[in-house]
Amino acid sequence: MEKSGESTAAAAAVRLKPIEATAETFGEFGQVIEASADGEEFGPQDAQLDLSRGIPRFYIMHLNNRPLKFSSITYHASVTQCLGSVGGNVWYLGVSKPSIVDSSEINADEGLNVVKSHSGHFYVPPAVNDVCVFRVSGPKFLKLNRGTWHAGPLFNAASMDFYNLELSNTNVADHTLHDFKKKDGVVFLIDE
Repeated sequence: MEKSGESTAAAAAVRLKPIEATAETFGEFGQVIEASADGEEFGPQDAQLDLSRGIPRFYIMHLNNRPLKFSSITYHASVTQCLGSVGGNVWYLGVSKPSIVDSSEINADEGLNVVKSHSGHFYVPPAVNDVCVFRVSGPKFLKLNRGTWHAGPLFNAASMDFYNLELSNTNVADHTLHDFKKKDGVVFLIDE
């Protein structure tokens, strides 16, 4: 991952070199799920899902104009989300590791910038230097661990369709956002 800063009128641009999403490279953030033989039994190669906090929603979302840049990032505290492109086209996802904090572990002496989300849990905002970008190509999808910060899907085409597994109310009741441009003066550009 290569990062460099350059000044723009509104914010500093941080260029990120994408990393190909594999089981090894993406492991800190979730899983990369690839095709398996029909009849293969459930195991660690399958998406390890947590959909226990609501009604699952599986749908195809149509996205337009998602260029290779972002300034905000979000996470979901109640679900392991799955994303994949319909047709296996190349797409990108900016990520940062989960930073949810158990309220019993909050210690004012530690100097952490702990924030309370609108849904009541606590988290530490993601650091600019902790953000990276993954390139996803071919017939596979990403399972994001609960609390993984993410920006995207992003892509070069005019529009793309993605299948999405989350909860029925994820985007209403479980959507915590960090705006890097506003809070850190930074915009991320994917250097492909």
